Amino acid sequence: MSRALGFRNLLVPISDNVESEQAMDTACRLAADRGAIIAVVNVVEVPPVLPLDAHMTGEEADAHRLLERAVAIGGTYGVTAVPRILCARTAAEMIVLQAEQRRTELIVIGATRQRRGAFGSTVEHVLKKAPCRVLVIGAAADAASLAHNAAA
Repeated sequence: MSRALGFRNLLVPISDNVESEQAMDTACRLAADRGAIIAVVNVVEVPPVLPLDAHMTGEEADAHRLLERAVAIGGTYGVTAVPRILCARTAAEMIVLQAEQRRTELIVIGATRQRRGAFGSTVEHVLKKAPCRVLVIGAAADAASLAHNAAA
């Protein structure tokens, strides 16, 4: 797929969930045969009551751990993954801004499906505002969640 579409500049927002890890794995598969670079970002959301440059020690430590894992996944594919911790009021707006600034060709984002097949607000915002294509990766639904969604 990446040969046909020619993606050489990808962006993967990372969170602490299975879908993000699957998104990184998918991005690496797309990037591996093209020598593409993957920007891996974790957005630390800063509450409005704090200044944007506030030290969010726990969140930043978690972000470092997630980014190290993502870079390691990239390494198994021989892909260059450039990690960045970003601070913003909302992750969605920062993801779109990064895609614009980096001239991203493809955002690969992990998502959990909400009720009635919709995604969370971050993914919905990225899908609507991204300056490039967006590939949404979701974990396979289990029978219990399918039954719950059907009943809703």
